[in-house]
Order: sequence, then C-alpha cells, then structure tokens
Amino acid sequence: MARFIFVTGGVVSSLGKGLLSASLGALLQARGFKVRIRKFDPYLNVDPGTMSPYQHGEVYVTDDGAESDLDLGHYERFTGVSARQSDNVTTGRIYRDIIARERRGDYLGATVQVIPHVTNAIKEFAIADTDDVDFVICEIGGTVGDIESLPFVEAIRQLRNDLGRPNGVFVHTTLVPWIAAAGELKTKPTQHSVRELTSLGIQPDVLLCRVDRQLPDSDRAKIALFCNVAKSAVIPALDARSIYDVPLQYHAEGLDDEVLKAFGIDDAPEPDLARWHDIMDRLDNHEGEVTIGVVGKYVGLPDAYKSLNEALVHGGLANRAKVNIRWLDAELFEHEDANLAAELEPLHGILVPGGFGERGSEGKIASVKFARERNVPFFGICLGMQMACIEGARNLAGIAEASTTEFGDTPEPVVGLITEWMSEEGLQQRRAGGELGGTMRLGAYPARLAGNSRVASIYQTTEISERHRHRYEVNVHYRDALEKGGLLFSGMSPDGQLPEIVERTDHDWFVGVQFHPELKSRPFNPHPLFAGFIKAALDKSRLV
Repeated sequence: MARFIFVTGGVVSSLGKGLLSASLGALLQARGFKVRIRKFDPYLNVDPGTMSPYQHGEVYVTDDGAESDLDLGHYERFTGVSARQSDNVTTGRIYRDIIARERRGDYLGATVQVIPHVTNAIKEFAIADTDDVDFVICEIGGTVGDIESLPFVEAIRQLRNDLGRPNGVFVHTTLVPWIAAAGELKTKPTQHSVRELTSLGIQPDVLLCRVDRQLPDSDRAKIALFCNVAKSAVIPALDARSIYDVPLQYHAEGLDDEVLKAFGIDDAPEPDLARWHDIMDRLDNHEGEVTIGVVGKYVGLPDAYKSLNEALVHGGLANRAKVNIRWLDAELFEHEDANLAAELEPLHGILVPGGFGERGSEGKIASVKFARERNVPFFGICLGMQMACIEGARNLAGIAEASTTEFGDTPEPVVGLITEWMSEEGLQQRRAGGELGGTMRLGAYPARLAGNSRVASIYQTTEISERHRHRYEVNVHYRDALEKGGLLFSGMSPDGQLPEIVERTDHDWFVGVQFHPELKSRPFNPHPLFAGFIKAALDKSRLV
C-alpha cells in the first residue's frame, strides 16, 4: 500500500510548496522508491484553463489533455514521471462532480454536505490509481486558515486516520522572517501557523522553515519546543542559487531522512544524487553564454512562461551554456517610435511563445521578420509559429492581407479555427461560440516529420508525439503558397491535415511548432528542439 505525504503551507503564500513536493519526490526517487505527486487547488474554477496567466501563471498540459496547475510542471521536471488528469483537482471540479451525482440521485435522498460528501470525494481523488507507487505526495494549495482550503485540510486529516497513522506524514511549510528593526529572525509566525493547523486536527511531523539567512540552532530548538516537533525535523530552507540545487540543499538539511523517520523507515538506501550534481556542475561551470529574447505578451509575470523559462535553461545545460533571457513586451514593438533593431540586434536568438488574443501580435510578426532577414536563430511556439506563417505570407508569398480568424474576419485566413480533428477517442469537434474551458486541442498528439528536414535531424526520428494547447491552426490550403515563399512544412499530423512544424531552408535556424515542446523538457533530458536552438544561438554568439 502506498504511503502518503501531505504538504501544507502557512503564514503566506508562495513559500515553495510545489518545489518542496517536487524536490522531496526526487529525493525519494533517488533512494529507489516510486513516487507520484498530486496537487489539490482550492479555487472554484474547474481547472486553470480559462484563467489569465496574470492570475495564475502558465497552464500546464499533461499527455492526457489535462489543463493543470503549473506545479505539475515542477513535479514532472524533477521526477520525470508524467502527470495525468488524476493528479490535479480543484474545488470547482469536486463540486461539479458532486452536484452531477446529486442530480442523478446517486445519494439516495441524503442531504449533501461538505462532511462527508465533499471530503469523501477529495479522499477518493487522493487514493485513486496509487497501487503501483511507494509514496504519494499531496500538495494542498493556498494557506492554512483560508476558508477555501478547509475541506481539503479536513479531508487529509480524515485520510491519515483512514490509512493508519504509520502511513501518513504531514509536512508544513512556514516563514521565519527577518525583522530588520529588531535585528533578528522571528519564530512567532511559524508558531501561529502550526497552532492554526493543530486547531484543525493536524499535528505536523516535519516543518520546513523558509528563511533568508541561516536559522540559528537556538531558533530551531525554540520552534521545535513550541510546535511539538523534534528539533531535527525543523528544516531550514534558504533561497537557492537555482531551483535545481533545492533537492541537494534539502537533502543536506535532512528533509528526506526526517520524512522517512516519521514513517518508521530506517533502512532506506542512501540517495543517488549524481544527476543533480551533474546539473549543478553544468550550471556553475558553463563554457559559453547566450542571450535569448522572448517576445511575448505576458512578460510582466515570469510564471506565465514558467516551463518555457526552464526549457531554455535545459537547452543551456545540454550545451554547457549560460542562458540569459530578455523578456520583451511585443506590444511595445507596435508603437511608431519603437526601435526594434536596438532591442533585437544584441540577441543571439529570438523566441516568440504561445498566447491568446490580438494584443501584441503585430509586434511578434515584426520580430519574426527581423529574425528572418537578419539570420538570427528563431523559434516560434504555437501562436509564434502562426505569426511566422502570417509574416511569410505577407512578405514573401504576396498575401498582403494574411491574418488569423482569431483576431476577427479576414479575407486571407492563413490561420483559422480548427473545428475538428482526430484523437485516440475519435473525431473531436468544436464550434465557434462554444464553451472555452477544456475545448481546445489538448494533450499529446503524434506528428510525422519530413525525412530530409532540419527537425528530423534534431529529433533523430520522423515519428514524434508532443503536447498541444490551441484552438487555431495554420490553414493547410495555404501550404503551396507558403512553401513557394521558402517556408517548408516539415511536420504534419498523420492524416496530413494539420501543420505541426514549419522551417526555413534558407536560414541557419528558423523553426516554428504548433505544439508546446517546453512541456516535455527535463533538466536531465533537455528537449532536442531547445538544445538545438541554444546551440544555434551559441554558434551565433561565437561569430559576433
């Protein structure tokens, strides 16, 4: 039977519960255990698919088509275990399913209540499909004390009792702030946070204390005394120089040892952390440096492009190169006084990422043109590929009014709404004006690559599978015109109807993809497209 680790947070949000869960999963995995990590989100949205990136950061998409929390990206990158639909649940999804059951009469006339119906549904989610793993790590979103998270906290309290106390461990993250006026760290917020948690029936077994400096031994002893935990179970968590140093840092502080001790496991092998040491060696001892410009519309919030940011770092790891990222607001390039060349000339590579809506689109198209004309390595992802096709249509194929139906009616719909496509479940159909949530082409789909293409040489295969999240697609009816303009359609869906990859044969490195390769990149297994893009940028940097 799987053992469960429940991760909660207190005092403030953004203490790093996701990285804690991912790092702990990686450490247990390094000891030979099989792990699965799950996220409970207390908001009322069914999933984050309709939420603005400025509200919630990026939407992470799994192979099976779940639009999920960005923390699932951390889980996958740190453990290499592909997340599933069943690894992320929200209050909205729980209530939707309960109301559907009630309408069907499944509760046989009972009054439907938070306890036991909501808590039972949460517990069912937590334990589903866990027979093949040793540990399940369940991260509870939000902050202890928030009204939204109360049903989840109550559910994990019940679940630990259901499983038997030896099969459940609580890890609580808190903040130990430095008060400059007093010249000392303050433990009181941690004490109050633990008191709040214990008032809900949960006594934490391990405390992870976020600090911006060393936590004195006297403060660890004080926290242990007032919070009723062993002193060795008070784990300091200092800011790390890279998120990929966090597993090594937590192991050095004894996090995985304390969790195993709480389970009564004292014979676990020492973790093999060689690959994490190798990652840090590559970060610390790089042999080159590049600057990549990301021309997007959500650049004010780095979490909006979290997986993209990490995939670029992974591309650097593959080439032992330091990657400096410049976040450029595409909308600024649309102003009459914009100096495009001044912003883009210093770059060794230009990347136009995905997004939705018309804002900033002309700035993205201008960036594509700059990269094409100046022979700067270019990578277009999702909307970025579509903008590359529109730019090619306007400037090389003679289609001056080329645009996308996403931005309104156009006489030349080089990009249009996809209304149907084939999946493993059969024909999928969508209509304009339908619901937005969960109605895109989502999840992993196969593609076939032209054997003589650049991308086939990068992938070292002509059959690939990549994750998608989009409603609009390059119109295959414009293929001949675009290819005459030098844009090769080098990747297509198996039925030949949906363009997946375009590239330019007259350019050192110019690739656009309809899917999101960043979602499958790992620090110890960088995605080949990002590795190739950074290599091209590195080659350009050495020519300057």
